[in-house]
Amino acid sequence: MLRTSATALAAAGLILSGCTGGSDAAASRTTTEAAVRASASVAPESGALKRYYGQKPKWRECGVTGFQCATLLAPLDYAKPDGGDVELAVSRIRATGPGKRLGSLLVNPGGPGGSAVGYLEGYAGIGYPAPVRARYDMVAVDPRGVARSEPVECLTGPRMDAYTQVDQTPDDMAETNALSAAFKEFAAGCQKRSGKVLPHVSTVETARDMDILRAVLGDEKLSYVGASYGTFLGATYAELFPGRVGRLVLDGAMDPSLSALELNRDQTAGFETAFRAFAADCVRKQDCPLGTESAAAAGEALRAFFRDVDEKPVPTGESRELGESLATTGVIAAMYDEGAWPQLREALTRAIGGEGSGLLALADSYYEREADGTYANLMYANAAVNCLDLPAAYAGPADAEKAVPSFEKASPVFGEGLAWAALNCTYWPMRPTGSPHRITADGAAPILVVGTTRDPATPYKWARSLAAQLSSGTLLTYEGDGHTAYGRGSDCVDTAINAYLLEGTPPQDGKRCSQP
Repeated sequence: MLRTSATALAAAGLILSGCTGGSDAAASRTTTEAAVRASASVAPESGALKRYYGQKPKWRECGVTGFQCATLLAPLDYAKPDGGDVELAVSRIRATGPGKRLGSLLVNPGGPGGSAVGYLEGYAGIGYPAPVRARYDMVAVDPRGVARSEPVECLTGPRMDAYTQVDQTPDDMAETNALSAAFKEFAAGCQKRSGKVLPHVSTVETARDMDILRAVLGDEKLSYVGASYGTFLGATYAELFPGRVGRLVLDGAMDPSLSALELNRDQTAGFETAFRAFAADCVRKQDCPLGTESAAAAGEALRAFFRDVDEKPVPTGESRELGESLATTGVIAAMYDEGAWPQLREALTRAIGGEGSGLLALADSYYEREADGTYANLMYANAAVNCLDLPAAYAGPADAEKAVPSFEKASPVFGEGLAWAALNCTYWPMRPTGSPHRITADGAAPILVVGTTRDPATPYKWARSLAAQLSSGTLLTYEGDGHTAYGRGSDCVDTAINAYLLEGTPPQDGKRCSQP
């Protein structure tokens, strides 16, 4: 999963949030890399951290059959571990047997901002392959700032509704100013409502929390499956604690060496690739709402639709109309899984006919908006983590405007909106603490990196890059559609990953699996 802020705002998507280099980035990188080296050279469980590593969790029933829950404490600020705690929600389901227990398998669905506990209880703990669940206790912790772990909050439901409808393709200075004002309001709301935790939700801090959890669970090494942003989290853990790496699966990989501007632009190209696959499938059907001529013509038809609803939004049967921003988000939401393509065809047919409820429903699912108008904290945590992890992409709107042509080259359909989406971190109240850099994790056990060739949110070249960076990286390729590969119907992929998790032996580097 990935996302960012609204529409494209959301579409720069879970993972990205607009950031790139500059002098501030260079200074931040020096500080960050020094901190990483220090963390790796000093036993983290010593001194002031000893009480965290020595916790004894009190497991209780969760209210979900078969699962147990507990609360894990971690220091709010690792630089000042005596300065207060954060409370992290943990859930597990014990190994079912038969076979020798292999320890704990931590899972994270990505985001940043996705609830790992929700993912475990709703899918991984009951839906992962039975041989894996037989040998591992399946475990999840909501990262700091996410879901049940002191969640970042930013806007009320009505204000978030307004935020998601702001025009993402400004045509004049008034619309540009309105977009900037929306980003400023969002950032100010996060600071006002979540000022305590907001400076301390970086990926490095969450990775350190994971090591506390590893120790508390009694595991000598960490075994982990991370998807999308979860691959960056897993790679960061390996960078910090290479000697504690067990069996790490990084599925739908990010490339930590790229600036956020590069990440956003690459992801924009990824959504274009996914849309072309959808369009090629759509035009073969007589009821395709974008015509039956060609995938290229379908792209032009979608762009024309976006222009139309930008000028005149269509009704949805409720107080919110479907404008360009929500329409774009709805289309992008369906790019994550080819199983959503029939729903998208129907939603587009209705919207082009003047009734936008189908695309609105897709957009609402993307934003995790409930029927009562409230929102989960996914988008709030997404921005909070991203804007700490990388310096802002642009100094201001003029930089965003200059970037539009390169984004439109990456995606004629989505490029303009996604270029402007990267403006959100420009107004963030906290200085970034991270920067782009290669992760090698020298000394780590073999790490399995998985990439999907037509992944919309984490382009395949990111997986190739991460596998090459990691000293012990092995690349498994899935030639197919959709975001991530494990558990998506490929016996070839699942068999290779299962064998690695159960036996510790990764597949041959460069192994390829075809879509069934």
